[in-house]
Amino acid sequence: MARLISLLLVSFLLLVSSVPAQGTKTLAFEDLFARRGQISFREEVPSWTWAHDSKHLATKKRDGEKVWIEPLDLSEVQPVERLEMPALIFDAAAALEAAGMDAAAAKSWASGRHHVEEKGHLFQRGEGLAWLQIDGAGGTGVVEGAELGQLAPDGRHLAYVLGNDLHVLNLTNGETRRITTNGGPERLNGKLDWVYQEELYGRGRFRGFWWSPDSLHLAFLALDESPVHSFTVVDHLVEGHFRVATEETNYPKAGDPNPIVSLGLCDVSTSSFAWMDLEKYQSDEPLIVRVDWTPDGSKCLVTVQNRIQNELHLVALDPQSLKQRKFRPRVDGEIWLHEESSSWVARPREPRWLADGGFLFLSERDGWWHLYRWHPEGEPVQLSKGEWEVRSIEHVDEQKGEVLLVTNMGYAAGNQYLLADLNGGGTRRITQDPGSHRLSFNGDRSLFLDHMGSLSEPTEVRLCRSADGAILRVLGRGLVPAAKDYAMSRWERITIPTRDGLELDGALLKPVPFDKDQRYPVWIPTYSGPRAPSVRARWNSSAWYQFLAQHGVIVMQVNVRSASYTGRAIVGQAYKRLGVLEVRDMEDAVDWLCANPWADRGRVGITGHSYGGFMVARCLLTSDRFRLGVAGSGVYDWRMYDTIYTERYMSTPELNPDGYQESSCLPVAKNLKGFLHLTHGLMDDNVHVQHLFHLTDALQQAGRTNWSMMVYANSRHGIRGSARARHAKQTTWDLIQLHLVPPIGGDAARQAQQAFEAQLEKRLPGGG
Repeated sequence: MARLISLLLVSFLLLVSSVPAQGTKTLAFEDLFARRGQISFREEVPSWTWAHDSKHLATKKRDGEKVWIEPLDLSEVQPVERLEMPALIFDAAAALEAAGMDAAAAKSWASGRHHVEEKGHLFQRGEGLAWLQIDGAGGTGVVEGAELGQLAPDGRHLAYVLGNDLHVLNLTNGETRRITTNGGPERLNGKLDWVYQEELYGRGRFRGFWWSPDSLHLAFLALDESPVHSFTVVDHLVEGHFRVATEETNYPKAGDPNPIVSLGLCDVSTSSFAWMDLEKYQSDEPLIVRVDWTPDGSKCLVTVQNRIQNELHLVALDPQSLKQRKFRPRVDGEIWLHEESSSWVARPREPRWLADGGFLFLSERDGWWHLYRWHPEGEPVQLSKGEWEVRSIEHVDEQKGEVLLVTNMGYAAGNQYLLADLNGGGTRRITQDPGSHRLSFNGDRSLFLDHMGSLSEPTEVRLCRSADGAILRVLGRGLVPAAKDYAMSRWERITIPTRDGLELDGALLKPVPFDKDQRYPVWIPTYSGPRAPSVRARWNSSAWYQFLAQHGVIVMQVNVRSASYTGRAIVGQAYKRLGVLEVRDMEDAVDWLCANPWADRGRVGITGHSYGGFMVARCLLTSDRFRLGVAGSGVYDWRMYDTIYTERYMSTPELNPDGYQESSCLPVAKNLKGFLHLTHGLMDDNVHVQHLFHLTDALQQAGRTNWSMMVYANSRHGIRGSARARHAKQTTWDLIQLHLVPPIGGDAARQAQQAFEAQLEKRLPGGG
């Protein structure tokens, strides 16, 4: 009983102490970049999880001791040790050496990139690939020059790419089979090129082959790069003799030829393969945007889209057809799903398979992202419905006939958990409070932990009942240690009306201390890309934003219509004219905020990177609401960006010439208002520095001088290195002080300018 009382007291103290005493210290700029003791406003959330028996709660006492708790009465129970404790540290070098590799080689390979797979380990270095089996014979080996290796699910074969050809190594007998033979600089087999990995399969994911679950077949992409234009990036800071190094990458810009894609289906036992028949799609210049297998390996599912991505087919291929054909023929498939849109169709997510051979999938076919059930016999059945969106499928319980979903019901920038009936009986909500929820369940799923947070409040840990979502008790709340010493402003959720009757989600951070009789400058960080919101209903730990608030700057973020999760009818309004309606939304946000006497409409600044850099430039070039803009690595004309991303939202320059012209920053350079600062990485291989040079040339040709630029020679799409990052942030802060912090006109402005110049002088060599 004493231990129970003690634990309850600890829980109570956690709740009471979660509201920290407000500090009064002000951050200095140096605090944001201190190597030691760097200030952060991150929350510290009490550690509550489910123990490994899936019945009890596990937490830590104040002294760090781990304890198990009975969830219904919070009594402490004796922990049960695991029967088999997995090794906490895998000694790769020792394992390779034990499997027969020379000690020096084992140490060298272990220092490379390490991939853990179900049946073994893979080690990748510049000179090749090493593998280590963890079952069977426990063998090891090296394939010189190989890349992108992946073990078959049964661990008996290793597939990899060598010389841009696909190979399969039999780990049982050591036999290697070369599946394709035409690989080279212009032909990639089993390997993705830049645009496919960047825009379809995920940044850094170049592997373009997929094992069937039964390990009998391989599906792989082949890309013919011969029609694709290349782009050269130059490194001007090569060590040595002041030479330059060049990197040439195939990069199709909007309207350019794409790589010609094929899909091969290979029988691993014979190495024979056939190509998917794509003839019917050739006039649409097809993209293969996803490859999956059914759980039993009986079908390969290939998702095909047309070039401008407003149509999609899910095609099922039968690998058994390889046995009945000769001379590598074309394999036709059966269309299982068809999607189309008046704007764009997003790349689908992985299907969730059901025992009856059907699957669950998300679709926007009714205008909102919702859950559907597909079965070979009949049309898809919609399982969720409403003016909100399903963000993900979290869990499927076929016994209970329920699907757990993460949605944005009630607040587009937050999330809520719903249970959907597998047979179309509707949905019921199991979380209620607006914000962001993260659930974890006990073993029988009768209880769950809800880590719930919001813009204005740190995470709260709750124990809840699954049947109705009722909160049984609050176990603890997150703390923000920095708030004990430093003044901290709280984010506020705001809703912004637009001129055409929409409501935009926003967030506001007021200066601290705040005086409603003062007038403050406004700083707007943004991204604003399609379905890429800046505002999310969760704790924001940015010390930079708190620094601005402490120094008298209002920080506002806005989800413009295209960046929100508010349905195709709203998001799709940006289609074929990026950066037009979004700027109007940003203007409406500024007008709404500056209707308050404490927000100064004459001192509004905006900043963003990548798509956000594009938005900043558009705001400064087409609106009069902004006095300062800091744009990083922006796309200043969509004709210079890659095909797959750009044409998804803009169609092609040939089909939409007026839209490309309307969305470009170059023709409106002469209209620059306010002061625009442009930054870019000289080695940016994503948004090429060409964008910067075209815009600065247009500004020069127009005779505009109210702008500046900074090129970071050794950086790519992000600024590399802490010194350069600090330089970029310091420049931004200098510009904010120069253009926004001083009130417009009068003695106060002159005094602020003098103080700013004195601060700059101190930072110069020999300065005070």
